Amino acid sequence: VQLQASGGGLVQAGGSLRLSCVASGLTFSRTALAWFRQAPGKERELAAAISRSGSSTSYSDSVLGRFTISRDNSKKMVILQMNNLKPEDTAVYYCAAKSTILTYFPVRPDEYDYWGEGTQVTVSS
Repeated sequence: VQLQASGGGLVQAGGSLRLSCVASGLTFSRTALAWFRQAPGKERELAAAISRSGSSTSYSDSVLGRFTISRDNSKKMVILQMNNLKPEDTAVYYCAAKSTILTYFPVRPDEYDYWGEGTQVTVSS
């Protein structure tokens, strides 16, 4: 199983970035997906998650209303659209996958089966 994330970079506060993560080696339609982030000196935290069908999503309070998670099962891709970025959004962003037949998504990092390598997002003030 591989998760390949891309789309990170340097952006000014108020700007936007689009992260994408392409999966291979798993049954994508039976996979819950999430984006976590980890800032220096902090624990890894959930930014957004989406159920295997895409019908349910969840966001942390800190990104609600600014970030949107979506998935394209035909392309085996999960996307995180990040708008109105703030300096506190600076972190390494990781995509994660959980094999499941249920319509739910875990919220703890240790509940996910597979991880991408991460992509750096830096927001300047």
